[in-house]
Amino acid sequence: MSNPMTAVPRSRAQTLSELAADPPLDLIVVGGGATGLGVALDAAVRGLRVALLEAEDFAKGTSSRATKLVHGGVRYLAQGHLGLVREALRERATLLHNAPHLAQPLPFVMPSYAWWQTPFYGLGLALYELMAGRASLGATRWLGRARTQALLPGVNPQGLSGGVQYWDAQFDDARLALALARSAEAAGAWVLNHCAVEGLRFAGGGVAGVVALDAETGQRLELRAPCVVNATGVWVDDLRARDGQQGPAPEPLVTVSQGVHLVVDREFLPADCALLVPRTADGRVLFAVPWLGKVILGTTDTPRPDRPLEPQPFESELDFILGEAGRYLARAPRRADVRSCWVGLRPLARPSGEGSGGTGGISREHHIERRESGLVSVTGGKWTTYRAMAEEVLEVCMDSGLLPARPGGRTRDWPLVGAQAGASLRQPQGLARYGSEAARVQALRGANRWLAPDLSEAMVRFAARQEYARTVEDLLARRVRLLFLDARAALHVAEAVAAILREETGVDPQLEAFRTLAAGYCLSP
Repeated sequence: MSNPMTAVPRSRAQTLSELAADPPLDLIVVGGGATGLGVALDAAVRGLRVALLEAEDFAKGTSSRATKLVHGGVRYLAQGHLGLVREALRERATLLHNAPHLAQPLPFVMPSYAWWQTPFYGLGLALYELMAGRASLGATRWLGRARTQALLPGVNPQGLSGGVQYWDAQFDDARLALALARSAEAAGAWVLNHCAVEGLRFAGGGVAGVVALDAETGQRLELRAPCVVNATGVWVDDLRARDGQQGPAPEPLVTVSQGVHLVVDREFLPADCALLVPRTADGRVLFAVPWLGKVILGTTDTPRPDRPLEPQPFESELDFILGEAGRYLARAPRRADVRSCWVGLRPLARPSGEGSGGTGGISREHHIERRESGLVSVTGGKWTTYRAMAEEVLEVCMDSGLLPARPGGRTRDWPLVGAQAGASLRQPQGLARYGSEAARVQALRGANRWLAPDLSEAMVRFAARQEYARTVEDLLARRVRLLFLDARAALHVAEAVAAILREETGVDPQLEAFRTLAAGYCLSP
């Protein structure tokens, strides 16, 4: 088995050709987000023959739109979900070990504006640290007013009495998904983006494979496998509904909520600590997180009945984030200050007998369903616990006889592609985002031609050759994060990126589609 830290992927044409030959597969994973990629990697590492198909791009949906936090879940502790907190703290340590170039510790400061807040929240956070045990990232500290201001320059000083510092972690979600895809392929899996599963194949009364259509070539794939895992996030019920041999459409597994994030310049919070308000005026949580040289403000938790591929924020959500940020930052951000606005849809495991209430209280634990047909669906959970979720999915498949039994636990110590410590996610990364592969990027043509301050021609070529990038959106949204950091800057560089991608891939990089998309990330004054 090849070392995932030095992965060289198949060409897209080779992947299509090999899959078109209908190779004997043990497992087909539908969905290239955090959960699906985690399942594919775990299965491949165990020696199973795996194919993963993604309709759009890896992490196109929810998995690229997180708040960029790897956390045990302070709010889950307050809700009494102790098992979820313990699992997440354990997985947090595993992720930091396996992808140090993409996930790193981050100190948080919770400012206090009432006398009781520091001791009240301080005790809870001390318990959080205690639960982490040897996986603790740093000590919880009660802070005075001066120290709080020193750690959070830019915090509103009016009424500030002190604060509490504790530790969690942050990551680059889309690039972590990419590292999982490349690591899975290095372990033997076939992974293919822009290839939509249109239906299921049946044999002997059960699911026996999938039918898929490659968006780029129009090629139809008919793949066979005794086990199919549906890991399509908020769209998980769509594939379940195609399990036609099982009678009426099943009850939905997913309740959808959306989280809005606004990105502003670092000047609003020029700190190396994140700011957390655990309970705003209307009971919600507010984050201000330093990330790649900008600051992310968020988030919301709003029920959403539909599931658009590119959700837009509601006006009330924008008002909430800007209004609450204005209460806790010395300089209140306005709509004109927002560099990018993006929205993630959360696939929450639907509680039985759900009413029409809000989604904030729904558990973030995951749910795995095995239908009589053999179709296995997984939903819920969060990025931090993707690896543990993958292990549990495979255990269900093996216990059900859908997969041969293979021992698990191998991904606990499995460095992902590029794993190398030293980068900082609080500043623009440049070559640091590639970890141990930085020299490979620099060896390509255009290493010294900079299209934007954090994007070189060589990076575009590397993304096309090594990172499955096919479109301008793939590149500017997920291979580098410029669309999520500054939508107008992404628009400015899009044409140059398109020209290089066309040269590398020979296909339409969909420049006009990207321009339309990026306009939606620009928040008008």
